[in-house]
Amino acid sequence: MASITINHTFSRNPNISFHPQNPLTQTQALFNFKPSISKCSPIIRCAIRRRPEYTPSHIPDPNYIRIFDTTLRDGEQSPGATMTTKEKLDVARQLAKLGVDIIEAGFPASSEADLEAVKLIAKEVGNGVYEEGHVPVICGLARCNKRDIDKAWEAVKYAKKPRIHTFIATSEIHMKFKLKMSRDEVVEKARSMVVYARSIGCEDVEFSPEDAGRSDPEFLYHILGEVIKAGATTLNIPDTVGYTVPSEFGKLIADIKANTPGIGDVIISTHCQNDLGLSTANTLAGACAGARQVEVTINGIGERAGNASLEEVVMALKCRGEQVLGGLYTGINTQHILMSSKMVEEYTGLHVQPHKAIVGANAFAHESGIHQDGMLKHKDTYEIISPEDIGLNRANESGIVLGKLSGRHALQAKMLELGYDIEGKELEDLFWRFKSVAEKKKKITDDDLIALMSDEVFQPQFVWQLENVQVTCGSLGLSTATVKLIDADGQEHVSCSVGTGPVDAAYKAVDLIVKVPVALLEYSLNAVTEGIDAIASTRVLIRGENGHTSTHALTGETVHRSFSGTGADMDIVISSVRAYIGALNKMLSFRKLVSKHSKPEGSAVV
Repeated sequence: MASITINHTFSRNPNISFHPQNPLTQTQALFNFKPSISKCSPIIRCAIRRRPEYTPSHIPDPNYIRIFDTTLRDGEQSPGATMTTKEKLDVARQLAKLGVDIIEAGFPASSEADLEAVKLIAKEVGNGVYEEGHVPVICGLARCNKRDIDKAWEAVKYAKKPRIHTFIATSEIHMKFKLKMSRDEVVEKARSMVVYARSIGCEDVEFSPEDAGRSDPEFLYHILGEVIKAGATTLNIPDTVGYTVPSEFGKLIADIKANTPGIGDVIISTHCQNDLGLSTANTLAGACAGARQVEVTINGIGERAGNASLEEVVMALKCRGEQVLGGLYTGINTQHILMSSKMVEEYTGLHVQPHKAIVGANAFAHESGIHQDGMLKHKDTYEIISPEDIGLNRANESGIVLGKLSGRHALQAKMLELGYDIEGKELEDLFWRFKSVAEKKKKITDDDLIALMSDEVFQPQFVWQLENVQVTCGSLGLSTATVKLIDADGQEHVSCSVGTGPVDAAYKAVDLIVKVPVALLEYSLNAVTEGIDAIASTRVLIRGENGHTSTHALTGETVHRSFSGTGADMDIVISSVRAYIGALNKMLSFRKLVSKHSKPEGSAVV
């Protein structure tokens, strides 16, 4: 009898389809399963289940893992990862399309701009209906004080499923040196603020004991029991500084489950930082020990070394969930992973390293002769998951070869094959960028198209747009640059400048037009593909001299925001200028949003 494997993609289709050689159709029919083939194992795996109906403190299926995405909150705390409101909304829509259960949209009390961004996401994404009728929970972070909680509720209350996530530190080192509070004071503050969050109308309240990984377990049992009685629906156990190892963290979750009064009436969650590179392993250990919500970010971005990576955790559950992880599964549509990764990468300017698991450029590349030989004989020899599972198509199965004579429909079909569903103005803009490159470059690769896509579609809303740039440089004289920009009203502005090199001259010419003093913090330039005619990809990081500030969620300190920009072109100067203007546009858009509010953006939080 032939064996079969079954993916963890859920389906509500009542017309059940089965593999002709699958002997378990009767059992699957009882659960409305829809099997499909996966590479992860040659044995029968757990079939696809529907996403359970959402109840804040209960999950009907004990094997279902809620995915809590904090890319827009913890992820945006990465230096240079600041996103505009439009970009945050785009990411939130993509996360909903991906199928995450909860979107932590931000920290509303940190600034009026963040409050408005979370509110917009709550109104639009929090009331949208996505695949299989899914509506994501929209969550706002708040420290344990009334002002933070009021701001969070003001932002998320417009969502169909709003949640407030409040936290206070519980480790001895944090209580003594940061909070300067006794244990009893911390317990009372946590209890009273959960009560307050419930009293203002929020029926879904998550509580986190910050630095739980270094907290006294007996104290954790006590404070968690108190917030359960106060009305918390989810208890998040954060390894805030990435201190624990999987055996420790799994035991911590198991002990909390065994010793906390009332724990059966709430959901246990994990939030693992990656300081020792163990965040994904710790998250999986926590899930195996009884946690049924995991807090993750796209590409693992976040404070310091980052967070548990959504794509790693989800694909580990999909690939090994049935064999070794107790049948655990999620509601994530994994075919949207690659697009989500690229969007976050481009909007934050935080590029994924080539060897990054699941979404790195080398994740499905095989250069070793031994590996290539095995792949040619049978792909399962060196691939435990299919690239198509995350939305990556390596081969051009449609037979389309793009060149300077290709039309819009061919380009659209190719981009869809690469995982990008674009149309309208986005397709039109990309088409003309593609045509300009095709006129100069004989062979257009998939990487070229992805670079152009990122540069054209993932750019921030423009305040200034590059029209032309001309440079003269060399060893015989000063480098000079002439730049023509178009403002939001369609007016043309031209400026000339000299510099120590062509990029420096071009940036100074841009500065003469924009008239906003900034400091260039980082500049990097990479070739997208091999060859002398490769497209150049540039990333810059800037900070305004009169920098924007906000309140840090964990420390309460005022932090200065920096803004990233990316550009791509066959000409390295044009690529560099596009990146610089992208960063300026992001900063100016953020400044424009802040100016709409009378209260200073960096106002203290009490």
